Amino acid sequence: MSALLSPDTPAFAVPEANLVPVSDHLGKLMAIPASRMFLINKSLKVFQEKQPGVPIYDASQGDGGASLPGVPEALLDRAFELQKQHGTAYDMPFGTDAYRKIVAESYWKLAADTGWGPLNVMGTQGGRDGLVKAYQAMLALGHGRQGDVVVVSRVPWISYNWGPYGIGANVMWAPGRAEEAWAYSEEGIKACVTEAAKTGRKVAGLVITCPDNPTGNTITLERQITLARAALEAGVAYVLFDWMYHTVGDDEPYDVNVLLRAFDPAQRKRLMVLDGITKSLGGSNIRNCHLLADADVIKTIVAQASHSVMPSFFSLAVAMAAYEKGIKVACEPIAGPTRASRAWLRTYLKEQGLTHIIGQGYYAFIKVADALKSKGWADSEPMGQYMAEEQGVAVVPGAFFSPYGGEWIRFSYATPPERTKGAAERLLAALKSLEG
Repeated sequence: MSALLSPDTPAFAVPEANLVPVSDHLGKLMAIPASRMFLINKSLKVFQEKQPGVPIYDASQGDGGASLPGVPEALLDRAFELQKQHGTAYDMPFGTDAYRKIVAESYWKLAADTGWGPLNVMGTQGGRDGLVKAYQAMLALGHGRQGDVVVVSRVPWISYNWGPYGIGANVMWAPGRAEEAWAYSEEGIKACVTEAAKTGRKVAGLVITCPDNPTGNTITLERQITLARAALEAGVAYVLFDWMYHTVGDDEPYDVNVLLRAFDPAQRKRLMVLDGITKSLGGSNIRNCHLLADADVIKTIVAQASHSVMPSFFSLAVAMAAYEKGIKVACEPIAGPTRASRAWLRTYLKEQGLTHIIGQGYYAFIKVADALKSKGWADSEPMGQYMAEEQGVAVVPGAFFSPYGGEWIRFSYATPPERTKGAAERLLAALKSLEG
């Protein structure tokens, strides 16, 4: 061991060979814009002031805690009991052993032959925290470089654009066409790898969100596996499956054992899965999600998390209470009304002849090009404010997600059927009036 420097001499905390290289790229980054997703429904107050007593409809957010009942009181009470029993001392950066065990064994029912179990689970303080931790691992363990690429869909959830960018990854929109719901293709994924290489970059990760946000597009688990395999074979370091909406669909939730068994042990090490209670329980402000990943990847993330963000026990306890009860039963107050709304809306949009995408999850993506043209609007951004302030129905402009969604709006049906019906009818009447 080398001799220590004099205590009077400044000293780096790590050896010189491990110092972060000097770069001026931080000064050249685009300013990351604040998400407008949290503001669009505030414009409904303007309508209320103009037309007091007239019903308003918030079809902007998939926030079960606001538009649907949220986490049942019985689960919150059970979580509080767990909190009292557990106390308020520090936990581990991954959460607790009990949380890991119930996620692995009761929620996912991880099979022994997959080689995955509690050590492959890490609790996170909500989805965004889980995603940032995943991106960091992709960069560090993938090709070991900042500036590499995270690939997302052509019209991605807005935070997919900026979450990776904020921690040193460049985001690339994969090829995709509106008539195919901007879905990934094997050729498009390979094209991303090729395009990244032209700039001296590699692809650290691919994000597969299903059901999709914002479009609601849904593909089979078998198709997700095919796309993931194509990505890994093309040189993508990691594939992340964001399954936050899969428990509120019409079909059974995805079986993670089917996913894991579809890959050999070496490829399995390069898979990640994100899931949690934000959507299934309406626990938006409870902030509990978890990551599944290779045990060594989890170890790396846990070590880093010990110096940054660790999940609160109460958030873990709410999930544990739900998983004790069984997720299908626990999420029925959210999933039931959402399924009913989806069934009604699917028929309604078809009857009205609106070009749209509606798969599973919480959202329909609706094309509003004719109304935009009639108003002379370049894209759907001004429509969001107009719909809320003048028509009393809040929707999210597709332009918020990417320019390729500029002729579309996102409509949330995560409301009871009667509210979904009122919002959709108000929206259609407004579109017809705009079209003249």
